Parts: sequence; structure tokens; C-alpha cells
Amino acid sequence: MFPLTAEDKKNLLHFARLSLECAVTKKVMDIAAEMADSLRQPAGAFVTLWKNGDLRGCVGHVLADQPLYKSVKESAKAAALYDSRFHPVQPSELPDLALEISVLSALQEIPPDQIEVGVHGIMITRGRVRGLLLPQVAAEHRWSRETFLAETCHKAGLPADAWQRGARIEVFTSEVFDDQAEENNR
Repeated sequence: MFPLTAEDKKNLLHFARLSLECAVTKKVMDIAAEMADSLRQPAGAFVTLWKNGDLRGCVGHVLADQPLYKSVKESAKAAALYDSRFHPVQPSELPDLALEISVLSALQEIPPDQIEVGVHGIMITRGRVRGLLLPQVAAEHRWSRETFLAETCHKAGLPADAWQRGARIEVFTSEVFDDQAEENNR
């Protein structure tokens, strides 16, 4: 994963907000400015929406197979409209939404005993199903490594012990930033 500058983060947050608002209000998104080279590098990303401190949507693009800005754009739209856990975001909710972006490193397979809670995110795959949890989820819930693995299996719709029975375990790290911190720095 490449380090993002403060300006990169600010631009990505602005871009995610614009994508979110255009998706919810059904307006066409116009990219007025050229994207910095750092935002054109391939990277996966997740966009998490919060409303009054509660999760309102979280969707991402795992693979580093498209430019970072495009991963963020698609993830912001999907978090607002297509997270199956929630109804689509309504225009009246827009002022109450906070954005968090997680830029992902490449996936790598490691043994379960090397997973570091709070550092690694996990993706568990068996056959055509997979589940993914971001690093901050385990840290926020103060899960043990074993609970983190079991919860990731659960998210995939697999038995909690699938990580011990042949499911593929991949980890990643993420650079996380949000627009609340950005507002506090103004």
C-alpha cells in the first residue's frame, strides 16, 4: 500500500461525498478536476457511512484492479444504495452522514496464528462464498483472533469453524480516514 498525503485524503473524501450525493439525488457525477497520480494507482477501498454514530452502510472493492479513485467512487455509491443490510439512503439523510474510507493493501495468505487483531483485516473464502471484515471492526469489538476469524466466517455464511477446516484465509491492512477528522482540522 502506498502512503496517502493529507491532500490525497482530503480529495478522496470530497470525491466520495460527491459520489454519494450524486447517487442519492440521481444526478450525473462530473469529475471537474484531474485526479492526482497517487489516486490513479490501483487499490481496493471500502467506504463506510455513519449516521449519528450508527452504521448506515459499508461496501467496498477488495481487489487492486482499478484506480483508487474509481474504487472509492463505486464504493460510496454502493454503500448508499446497495448495502443489503439497509434501505437506500434518502436525500434527507445526506447532511447527517459521516464518511470513512479504508484504502486496502494487497491480500496475502498467512497462517491464522499470525493474524494481528487491529492490524489485519480478514477475508475468508470457501468455494464461491467469501466474507470480509475490516481491521477496525475487530479492534472496536475487542475480539480475540479466534472470534475475529469466526465472525468473518459468519459474515460469509460459513460455519464459525470454517477457518479451521480448509477455508482460504487472506489478510490485508488498511489506511483509514474520515471526514469527521477532516472537519475538526478546519
